[in-house]
Amino acid sequence: MTEAPPPLRRDAERNRQLLLRTAYELMASQGLDVSYEDIARAAGTGMGTMYRRFPQRQDLLNALFSEHVDMVTDLAEQASRYDDAWAGLTWFLERQLEVEARSRGLGELLRGRSQAIELVRRAHDRMTPLVAGLVDRAVRAGQLPPGATPADFAAVHVMVGSVMDVSRQNAPWLWRRALRIALAGLRHADLSGEQPDETVIDHLYNDQAK
Repeated sequence: MTEAPPPLRRDAERNRQLLLRTAYELMASQGLDVSYEDIARAAGTGMGTMYRRFPQRQDLLNALFSEHVDMVTDLAEQASRYDDAWAGLTWFLERQLEVEARSRGLGELLRGRSQAIELVRRAHDRMTPLVAGLVDRAVRAGQLPPGATPADFAAVHVMVGSVMDVSRQNAPWLWRRALRIALAGLRHADLSGEQPDETVIDHLYNDQAK
């Protein structure tokens, strides 16, 4: 077994959090290609501090995406406590997309960057059981057709996210309309026939980045 790294000193952890917040804000408006120099300058730290905390850009992306997954996991757990299963499921998906709508960089990471493949796969391993529980509740309540799966909602997420990405500048509200259309179609769809399994979810996201 490997030993866990020692905790950072208080000032080092403060610098790390400052760099993470600054990187998130810059990438939200400018995308993932923001330079380390720009991040360090905006945070008011030196490049040495930037590289000590995040030696490789992948280290920075890993940290940012881990925080996002923690947040989405919390949303899914909140949704599971809704009395109305469909309301909880749709609330979860809309809140998740609202976060993405505020961040160009997050959209790039989820839909189209090869360095995110392993990150997204780990996120799906963590999220799929939670989403499966939300879907199952809605099916049992008669609010979704039999045969609905987490992969169906991953498809909705990818479709609506793609609309979000291309309309971000000119019609930033359009994704909400696309979401309503997609959810209405899913709720009343005939889902008999072959069902997608969980492996489809990885392909929905990761094949975009190849």
